[in-house]
Amino acid sequence: MTALLENQVAIITGAGRGIGAAAAELFARHGAKVVVSDLDAAPSDAMAEHIRAQGGAAISVPGDVTDPAFPDKLMAATIEAYGKLNCLVNNAGYTWDGMVHKMTDKQWQAMLDVHNTAPFRLIRAAAPHMRDASKAEQAEGRTPEPRNIVNVSSTSGLHGNIGQANYATAKMGVVGLTKTIAKEWGPFGVRCNAVAFGFIDTRLTRDKSAGDTIAVNGEEIALGIPGHLKDMATMMIPLTRTGTAEEAAGGILLMASPLASYITGHTLEVTGGAGV
Repeated sequence: MTALLENQVAIITGAGRGIGAAAAELFARHGAKVVVSDLDAAPSDAMAEHIRAQGGAAISVPGDVTDPAFPDKLMAATIEAYGKLNCLVNNAGYTWDGMVHKMTDKQWQAMLDVHNTAPFRLIRAAAPHMRDASKAEQAEGRTPEPRNIVNVSSTSGLHGNIGQANYATAKMGVVGLTKTIAKEWGPFGVRCNAVAFGFIDTRLTRDKSAGDTIAVNGEEIALGIPGHLKDMATMMIPLTRTGTAEEAAGGILLMASPLASYITGHTLEVTGGAGV
């Protein structure tokens, strides 16, 4: 298989588990030097070690993407280790569901913080190493290195979803952010796309009775959805099944790769046909 990302450096947030972990492993297999970042240090470190054990290059930079100081820390560690940045994958996130009439301000704001404000800050922090670096290469008469951003959205953002007013609003915001960066940074050769996932088998979509949680600012937030709702939704998917984390990662790789060199500002739906 041709290595699509040979000698490129990629940051992937939320890469300790699920789709992010699958993307980190896939990017490494395609030749990228991967910066693995996750809220929890243990899975972040473990994934970086796994990549290195497979012969790839990776470092772990764990941290909270909603911390205003974290984007600069992540960029500094990346440049110190590898000297450049070619791809930023804004994948970190979680759900905190509730019906509108019961949703608290805290629930609402938490989704905007992690899915909108955090990617914005990360992109802004990446500007010197992506936008400005490409601009400098152009000024020197050189063809800029490939550089791109992939933001993770959701079909909840594109179509809305019961119990997810906060998440749906935030994930549609990802699309607007993506289109804006594509227009602002396109003249410098930096692409920006989004990937909107449907039902992918991760702890965010598994049966809520499994008891998976995420600890955010000292609060344990339950993850997952009621099992009967997932069964109903699966019936509406033309491919008649949920997707795997590896299949989701393939969508991210596609948009980050040279195969998408003339695609920017686009939202790729990875849904098994749901929503068509």
